[in-house]
Amino acid sequence: MRLPIRLLAPVLLAAGPLLTGCGGPEPLPEAAPAPRPTSARPSALAPSTDAPSTDAPSTARPSSAGPSGPAVAAASLGGPGTACPLPVSFSLPKDWKPNAIENPEDPEFATLTRQGSAFARCEVDAKPAGHVGFLRVWTAEKGPARAALEEFVAADEKASGASYRETTAGALPAVEVTYTVRSELLDEEKEERAFAVSTPKGAVVVHLGGMGTEEHREMLPAYELARTTLKAL
Repeated sequence: MRLPIRLLAPVLLAAGPLLTGCGGPEPLPEAAPAPRPTSARPSALAPSTDAPSTDAPSTARPSSAGPSGPAVAAASLGGPGTACPLPVSFSLPKDWKPNAIENPEDPEFATLTRQGSAFARCEVDAKPAGHVGFLRVWTAEKGPARAALEEFVAADEKASGASYRETTAGALPAVEVTYTVRSELLDEEKEERAFAVSTPKGAVVVHLGGMGTEEHREMLPAYELARTTLKAL
């Protein structure tokens, strides 16, 4: 079933749904997440004022299985009959809930649903699994995966320290980027990452944000599961 998506206050864009379709957009109150019951790990990164660059060193770590180990596949996303029809499919862990983005090309919501030339098509909510963040899927016109990914990152004015690398997504060649974004809510730099592939139906960008760096790293197993199980449809 296609679920509505909610409009988010800008400072919580990385951790909240994008839009709501019924009755127009409604701002949500700004609120920080409740303290997690786990012991805190250092997560603050040194601020950077540099613009995103393929040559700039990144303080973000390359992809890994994450602190909690590899994720176990519990559902599939992207194919016919799933919550979000996409040019690709991949596996999701238990309790990660996907929602389709309705009318992402509507100019009224372009600031939320468009980044560079890519449009948001699906967001997978990690809150039911105990995390504050989303795995989002964006699509763009046909073209090289790296060009789509570079344009995606460059469109985020708060991004810096972008570092790109060649990788694979399933059996497909892919490009991955790690970078940092300045969080106004936390008043610190936080890690984000994304990978992109080129398919016969266009370029696809899969992005992982999070409320902060620690939360981002806790969600890496889901991101890695998506990357390693991805297939073009």
